[in-house]
Amino acid sequence: MIVLTLENIQKSFAGKPVLKRVSLTLQTGERMGLVGANGCGKSTLLRMISGRESIDEGLCSVKNGCRIGYLEQQYRPPEGMTVIRVLEEVFAPVQRTEEKLRALEKSMEHAGGAELESAMREYTRLMALFENSKGYMWRSLVQGALVGMGFAKDKWEQEASTLSGGELTRLCLARLLLEEPDVLLLDEPTNHLDLEALTWLEDYLSQYPGAVIVVSHDRYFLDRVCTRIHEIVGGASEDYTGNYSSYITQRAERFESRMRSYQLQQAEIERQEKVIARLRSFNREKSIKRAESRQKALDKIERLERPESDQHIRFSFDIRRKTGEDVLDVRDYEKSFGDRPLFDHISFQLKAGDRVALMGRNGIGKTTLFKCLMGIEKPDAGFVRWGANVDLGYYDQLQADLHEDKTILREVWDRFVRLSQTEVRSALGLFLFTGEEVFQPIATLSGGERGRVLLTELMLRKDNVLLLDEPTNHLDADSREVLESVLEDYPGTILAISHDRYFIDRFASRLLIMRRDGIDQFNGNYSEYQQYLTRQSQGGDDGAPGVNRTALQKEKRRQRLEADRLKAAKAEVSQAEKAVAELEEKIAQMEGYLSRPDVATDREKSVKAAGEYRALQEALDTAYQRWETAEKDLNALLAE
Repeated sequence: MIVLTLENIQKSFAGKPVLKRVSLTLQTGERMGLVGANGCGKSTLLRMISGRESIDEGLCSVKNGCRIGYLEQQYRPPEGMTVIRVLEEVFAPVQRTEEKLRALEKSMEHAGGAELESAMREYTRLMALFENSKGYMWRSLVQGALVGMGFAKDKWEQEASTLSGGELTRLCLARLLLEEPDVLLLDEPTNHLDLEALTWLEDYLSQYPGAVIVVSHDRYFLDRVCTRIHEIVGGASEDYTGNYSSYITQRAERFESRMRSYQLQQAEIERQEKVIARLRSFNREKSIKRAESRQKALDKIERLERPESDQHIRFSFDIRRKTGEDVLDVRDYEKSFGDRPLFDHISFQLKAGDRVALMGRNGIGKTTLFKCLMGIEKPDAGFVRWGANVDLGYYDQLQADLHEDKTILREVWDRFVRLSQTEVRSALGLFLFTGEEVFQPIATLSGGERGRVLLTELMLRKDNVLLLDEPTNHLDADSREVLESVLEDYPGTILAISHDRYFIDRFASRLLIMRRDGIDQFNGNYSEYQQYLTRQSQGGDDGAPGVNRTALQKEKRRQRLEADRLKAAKAEVSQAEKAVAELEEKIAQMEGYLSRPDVATDREKSVKAAGEYRALQEALDTAYQRWETAEKDLNALLAE
């Protein structure tokens, strides 16, 4: 059943169009992921659906009686209300029904006759209402939501208004899920969630009976939850069936198909225009008529628009020098704040070339550990030893080192004074800061734009060891893909804090899972770690965690071979396209040659030219077959 329909939605801000022609339908039970570059209008669209933002043009139609729930980014609970009471308020009608039932039970103890009969009928009605409203379950549902969202029991009676911003967002999300609206609108619900809370939310949404529209940059989350993906690009929208991984494949296929059709049409138009120009240059009545006939046919062609593709950041990380084999040795690190212990017995090592993800619950001390390693904070106990020739680069998720009063250009140039302005602007251009944009003040930038400034500086430093604290935060999905590819080719050593499981899968070959009293280590990425935990829970694996290095190397070799095969297939398609274009050009020239009077009236020349023309046509047929075969081979590789 369709619960929501959008038709040609348009929205502008200060005369600048953001959404131009967005249309979609949403059915009960569907879980739609809304994706697109930062600033493309995803959050604006959710606000319009929820009624918080006006629509300039178009239609938003919601099924009668449909309740819409919207995850507020700035939720503020009532003063004096505890955390658990915020959620219990969702079931206030159920609580009132329960109170009426208790009151009726007491009154029936002393009633009789008609009064008792009336009370029993009312009791039966209220009991049915109570049961249908989850009367026996609501307390456990509230407690389950609190645990799922990461609220320990000692937080339940805390005044909700004293929670941090991240905790308030999680509380708002828990309340919204308990309300069970017919349509859930979730704007970045995975922000501020650790991996346990993310897993709980994914399981909850996967079983949610209503419809869901979610804006998220968490690709692993989109893969697990979504049954459809709706992309906004260039102000318009396009729909894809399946999860995020399926969408990526379909999007690439659609773009390549459209680009191929566009290029073929452009080549044909160019060829026809050359033939027409040549025919007109003869200035003969017959040739002019032929030119006019061709021109009419050409004018009737419905011309395809060139497919648009979003601009993506493009860069690479390099190093100035190599480190020694031993990069980092941490032994028995401890850290407390006042009487509150944060972590202790933290020990691990890094070797040259390691790709390590540091994981753990929110508040466990991962960022504090990084600051201790950087010398920003001091540990209470333990020691750290950095290896030879280590040049340390740090990505701060809080972006605290940026100067609000500086422009983008000045922020970067002041850190790299030996570079010319042209060199700095070229580096910024790789991160999509071009033209007058480099003169924007840092204070006016979004989180994603600030992240790109920090990545620019990190690229220019050329450090051989990178400590990355949530580097994918604020980046859109395509920028995350680019960063992952860059880190795969980086010749140095990486230790990264991340809750982005897709990112961890792409870059990490080892995990450090941080606990209060130590660190667990696992050789492999996030998916392999989850498989290991599943086997452990089923009693099917009693060995030590991890996969051996040989298996990892074999997998990397296999991936490189697949990449080589894909590269060769793309090259074959490119060569086939070039051959077709060259033959089309020769055929056009030959048609012009055959049209010349001195050739048409000379039997020997015309016979010879006609033979060459047929040979070119046959060669063109063969070239087209080669092209089609190359395209099929490439598509087969992409589908693997």
